Amino acid sequence: MKSARIHSPNEPLVMYESENPKPEGTEVLLKTKSEGICHSDLHLWEGGYDLGDGQFLKVTDRGVKYPVTPGHEIVGTVQEIGKNVSNVTVGEDVLVFPWMGCGECPACKAKNENLCDTPKSMGLFQNGGYADHVLVPNSKYLAKLDGVDPDAATSLACSGLTAYTAIKKANQNSPEFIVIVGAGGLGLMGVQIASEITNAKIICIDLDNAKLETAKEMGAHFTINSKDPETVQKILSICNDKGVDSVVDFVNAPTTVKTGLAVLRKRGNLVLVGLFGGSVDLPLVTVPLKSIVIQGAYTGNYDDMVELLSLARKGIINPVISKRYSLDEANDALKDLRARKIIGRAVINP
Repeated sequence: MKSARIHSPNEPLVMYESENPKPEGTEVLLKTKSEGICHSDLHLWEGGYDLGDGQFLKVTDRGVKYPVTPGHEIVGTVQEIGKNVSNVTVGEDVLVFPWMGCGECPACKAKNENLCDTPKSMGLFQNGGYADHVLVPNSKYLAKLDGVDPDAATSLACSGLTAYTAIKKANQNSPEFIVIVGAGGLGLMGVQIASEITNAKIICIDLDNAKLETAKEMGAHFTINSKDPETVQKILSICNDKGVDSVVDFVNAPTTVKTGLAVLRKRGNLVLVGLFGGSVDLPLVTVPLKSIVIQGAYTGNYDDMVELLSLARKGIINPVISKRYSLDEANDALKDLRARKIIGRAVINP
């Protein structure tokens, strides 16, 4: 088994060779077909998250232990199964639900393992998919692809799942207008999902005109380059100066949150998704006076992932895969992601 491991933050990933693990009980050994490259991998590689004001949240403070094999967007072929596995068979292509929990906390008991108090997520708290083989601890976390392209399916375990959950939250107030901030891989997925599951007019904003063109092709009704100093006024003019019903911020930086708050109407809904970091000053009196909702969206549960796979199977959503790397190029992949050289999504094909 060959894997690319992070031994310490900001150091090159190290290639590691070991024997293939033998699955026991509910375990399943997968031969990795495709592994999505996610910004969460970048945060793991960098050692944590910028909280603003000079504060930095270390991943080790959240329970991560180095060395670790990153990668949580895993598609593989079932190679070997434990004796207690009956829901998948050898040779099937499957998508892994990586957001595994303790099974005992209130979130886990409500089938929301992605919000577990003591998470055991693959690629973070246990070894993940930057490897040619992956041992999944329980077959209940596997979903059959049944025709979905393996490379495209990877993003459905994290970025697509996060976008799906965020758009569902944004749709709770039956919006007439939704602003989607960011037209990267996550934002473009959000545009496609919003086009399918909401009745809202979609306004997409980003710094890159090429990305905005792609967003328009995927269903955005309006696009605005956020370098424009009149961005807020232009958004308000689209919705007759009433403000938008929901904002989904796939960047979540101080400037984008300020824009979101500025265009949100009374009874509006701000969903914060991205992990850019930083902080904002919030006029607290406006929250009750406008009765706005500010909430986060962090991935989704297993049932959400299955629903999302169904949408992909019907061709309703089509993740954009712009670049493919070999496992030996894992360091290049993370460097390219950090340098913003990847439009859409990228994958590793071991």
